[in-house]
Amino acid sequence: MNEILDQITEVHREVGVRSVAGEEARTVLLRRTYDAAPEDVWDACTDPERLRRWFLPVSGDLVLGGHYQLEGHAGGEILRCEPPRLLRVSWLFGENPGFSEVELRLAPDPSGGTEFVLEHTAVVPPDFWGQFGPGATGVGWDLVLLGLGLDLQGESVGDPRAWEASDEARTYMTRSSDLWGAAHEASGAPPEVAAEAARGTTAFYAPPRPEAD
Repeated sequence: MNEILDQITEVHREVGVRSVAGEEARTVLLRRTYDAAPEDVWDACTDPERLRRWFLPVSGDLVLGGHYQLEGHAGGEILRCEPPRLLRVSWLFGENPGFSEVELRLAPDPSGGTEFVLEHTAVVPPDFWGQFGPGATGVGWDLVLLGLGLDLQGESVGDPRAWEASDEARTYMTRSSDLWGAAHEASGAPPEVAAEAARGTTAFYAPPRPEAD
């Protein structure tokens, strides 16, 4: 259990804001190093068979300018694709999604591994941001980076649905939520605002278990 939980500390997190077409967009950025070559990390993130193994099944026209769809999740257009260093896609849910893009950047690390940077930029409704802050997106991406890291080591959590209901997963998501609260505060949010948003995120991802009769 500790090996998985320790991976939460391998990630550096940043929260920001930028203007996109005159609208205020929020950004969450995750950075960590994997002990694998950039080509291997790229393949794990772009090969449909490998993605199915540690993330979700993906379908579509998986070329520059094509469209993809993750099963039961986001879909969008492949906006930039420069193997093995840069991938940018739109990241859309529902019938009328707002602006949302994900960019993946890979670079050789001096240690011999790969520096992995993922940045998600989206226009977020103010009430949603006020309730959850960056953790709503950030905790999900922490889970993705965990799955990728385990796959690159030839490991997995087993059945993802079963694992996400486990005490180990609940602890992982709670720690992730707290760390996104800290990143939120570091970005300039008042401490009480960041803390309240982190509590909202924790309640969403790891709600209290029902008491036994």
